[in-house]
Amino acid sequence: MSGEPGRVVRVAGPVVAATGLDHARLYNLVRVGRRRLIGEVIRLEGDEALIQVYEETSGLQAGSVVEDTGAPLQVELGPGLLGQVFDGIQRPLPALARKDGAPFGEPFIRRGVEIPALGRDRAWEFVPQVAAGDTVAAGSVLGAVRETDTLVHHFLTPPGVAGTVTRVAAGAVTVEEPVVWVDGLALTMLQRWPVRRRRPVERRLDPTAPLITGQRVIDTLFPVAVGGAATIPGGFGTGKTVQEQSLARWAEADVIVYIGCGERGNELTDVLEEFPKLSDPRNGRPLMERTILIANTSNMPVAAREASIYTGMTIAEYYRDQGYAVLLLADSTSRWAEALREVSSRLEEMPGEEGFPAYLPSRLAEFYERAGAVRCLGGEGREGSVTVIGAVSPPGADFSEPVTQYSLRLAGTFWALDTDLARRRHFPAIHWTRSYTLYDLGAWFDNHVAVDWEQHRRWALELLQQEEQLQGVVQLLGADVLAPTEQLVFLSGRMLREDLLQQSAFDEIDAFCPLPKQYHMLRVIRQAYEAARRAVAGGADPEVVMALPAFTEIARMRDWPAGEAESRANDLAASIVDEVESA
Repeated sequence: MSGEPGRVVRVAGPVVAATGLDHARLYNLVRVGRRRLIGEVIRLEGDEALIQVYEETSGLQAGSVVEDTGAPLQVELGPGLLGQVFDGIQRPLPALARKDGAPFGEPFIRRGVEIPALGRDRAWEFVPQVAAGDTVAAGSVLGAVRETDTLVHHFLTPPGVAGTVTRVAAGAVTVEEPVVWVDGLALTMLQRWPVRRRRPVERRLDPTAPLITGQRVIDTLFPVAVGGAATIPGGFGTGKTVQEQSLARWAEADVIVYIGCGERGNELTDVLEEFPKLSDPRNGRPLMERTILIANTSNMPVAAREASIYTGMTIAEYYRDQGYAVLLLADSTSRWAEALREVSSRLEEMPGEEGFPAYLPSRLAEFYERAGAVRCLGGEGREGSVTVIGAVSPPGADFSEPVTQYSLRLAGTFWALDTDLARRRHFPAIHWTRSYTLYDLGAWFDNHVAVDWEQHRRWALELLQQEEQLQGVVQLLGADVLAPTEQLVFLSGRMLREDLLQQSAFDEIDAFCPLPKQYHMLRVIRQAYEAARRAVAGGADPEVVMALPAFTEIARMRDWPAGEAESRANDLAASIVDEVESA
């Protein structure tokens, strides 16, 4: 503890005012009351410290003791994080439940319970990768343990530490036992890092490669870069949670950090129940072996909800520094912003738009800007990334509200979930004319998938835009008023939407679509359109042409085995041309 204890002078919800903390600094962690509730100093005014408490404050009263720990809110980093379920300040929820034991059958955990995030008893088989006499820099790989069957956990020299290795241990050790000594300084695999401070890197890299998700509407039309940021706003029932589960399962990432920030208890319960049941398509192992869940429901203390975003991001950066590609899913940033608003109101700060604090844009920027692809410390050429996908829950699906608008300015990719599409059972309900991506990844797709990938993508976007414009005419006057070429655009746009963009997250084959298969599906649809356009220019009826048997086979492309996509696409395209020419 740091200095003499202080005393509570008043309590206002999660915000507590205390005096006597003469040596406290901003963002220091404190313990409040006889239950030693966890709190954080968020403002210093004269001899008074304002503290946001991460637990329920009922029962606190004036005169309660406040102890300053002398350190900011930190997370424990080391082997044993994967597969865990933490709350917003990194307390392991399963371990808390076992230790506390819900009294009288109540599903609640007592306040003030202290338990370390990483188990202290488990021994890890440490394999050193340095020897006595080696010179190491900050971020150098010192050794490794196998954290799960599928991931090797690399132990790095902590930031700010460098020198000569004087001693190395090997074999079974716990996270608190020294394994490497650098200039006589004993290093353990347990590290701590302040959650509000970025972990340092050698340099940031340009986003040049896409995060492959296997979702056609995303990969084909609106890709997000590895190390980039995307936002998914959508109203209730538009499929945000299912979409994020699909991304967690299928995206090409080594580690998944899922933050359930202020969501309803039943929704987060579904996530906690479903994730352990999901299998990793890479190896058939449980998906939880490379996943970390941070659960903070809407009925949990609001201050801990605000901290959960930083906790998850710091853990993600830790695995990034080991050279892994990390996918961070935040569901949802709206609830996080609401927590900021509630704490701000308790502090009697001047409200901004819709009551949110004036610093909301800067806080959102701090979060999204911690995404990125980087060259890691250590001088070993190791590269890692954190890709951030933040869900937004705008009230009434109103995309003009502040959190959505600020997120649009910060994220490079925008996936707009549409309530009307969800009602029509079109999933993923990502609207093709309201969504966009700012990442220029066409060259990567042209080089790694097909030389005309970007050309086909632009054609699809243009056709969907034209079809959207014709929708208004059809709804007012009917399809009969359209010219034959416009009818063809209208029918082809529907084919693109229903046969390419729609995708079932629960179908064994269609849940994941590899890039080559996506390309061949789009190529067939475009070739079908071009063949139909030539026929219509010659006087054919668009509806008659689009009803030919070969065209109906397009709807079955999603069931093609990935390895047969190219040959089947060639055969189908040839059949379409033959039928159109002979019709």
